[in-house]
Amino acid sequence: MPLFLNDDQAMLADTARPFIAEQAPVGHMRGLRDAAELTGFSRDLWARFAEMGFTGMLVEEAHGGLGLGQVEAGIVLEEIGRNLTPSPFLSTSVGAVTALKGGAAALTERWLPGIVAGEVVAALAIDEGTHHRPLRTALKAERSGNGFRLTGDKRFVAHGHVADLLIVAARTAGAAGEPNGITLFAVEKDALGLTATPERLADASLASRLAFDGVQVDADAVIGEVDGGWAALSRVLAVVRTGTAAEMGGVSAAALAMTVDYLKSRKQFGVHIGSFQALQHRAAHLYAEMEVTRAAVLKAQQLLDADDPHAERATLVAKAMAGMTTTLAVQEGVQMHGGIGMTDEYDIGLYMKRGRVLAEMFGDADFHADQLARHSGY
Repeated sequence: MPLFLNDDQAMLADTARPFIAEQAPVGHMRGLRDAAELTGFSRDLWARFAEMGFTGMLVEEAHGGLGLGQVEAGIVLEEIGRNLTPSPFLSTSVGAVTALKGGAAALTERWLPGIVAGEVVAALAIDEGTHHRPLRTALKAERSGNGFRLTGDKRFVAHGHVADLLIVAARTAGAAGEPNGITLFAVEKDALGLTATPERLADASLASRLAFDGVQVDADAVIGEVDGGWAALSRVLAVVRTGTAAEMGGVSAAALAMTVDYLKSRKQFGVHIGSFQALQHRAAHLYAEMEVTRAAVLKAQQLLDADDPHAERATLVAKAMAGMTTTLAVQEGVQMHGGIGMTDEYDIGLYMKRGRVLAEMFGDADFHADQLARHSGY
């Protein structure tokens, strides 16, 4: 597979970049943050995403979507990262859509049209501890009547407090740490016994703690097979990890661009600091790391679209590399901006905060390096 975009994908990139830059630039995020807005994103912008066809990119044409793949979703996510655009695109149009594809027809008919129309927001309720460890899922799903009763807590659920649909990983059998016995459920926002508490993250985005106090769901809420949800969850995690890596690519690209612009304009001792060889070397090193990471992310997207058996390994590589490269990009950006890089008036600090959150989301670089080693038999 060639590691570059084809003509149609390049055309999508040419469409997405000016649209998101105009409709939701960095100032858009600042406005939501400074207004202490508790939705976490603009619903008007989400509706415009639907008008552009972005919300239904991964939805089959039979359900009103575009039937595209992870490469195309990654193009949109990169622009979201480039502009720090608050959006439920990753959790809804990538994660939830992937999960629902493995569900019964009743679930897809219930939720996919709303996602395509920009009327539904979905969240992924997976993590339960301070770190991403999906195998440690312990939230109980006990049989009750013709369905299940969910009891336990979830953490770090992006858009969880405003989601119409929650994709919940629960344990119907086995013990925490075992892949067997995990089941995925589609839970509606107004379920009795469900409480969502939003909390601001380091970048001012919102994620929720969810408490399930005997939440009752019927058997139709099960996505896939009871006790056999690990494979479906792994597929969801693969696409959202790769999507997060693509978004981090946009964060890195924007951080490098604004840093290079600063190097070209800032003078010290009467000369532009971009003429200092030490800073040129650092910028060149960062650019090289970004290009290698970009190739790794695109490879993972292509393998996912091809249902290649090596796709999971590629996603682990992509997320780990993106985490390290984005951290390097934002740290170098802040340092090369000097003292002003630490001030809120300059956008580079906002990219540093967003990069930190994305690096932890769905597992940090160390987690993915460890998983890759285990896949290799170490």
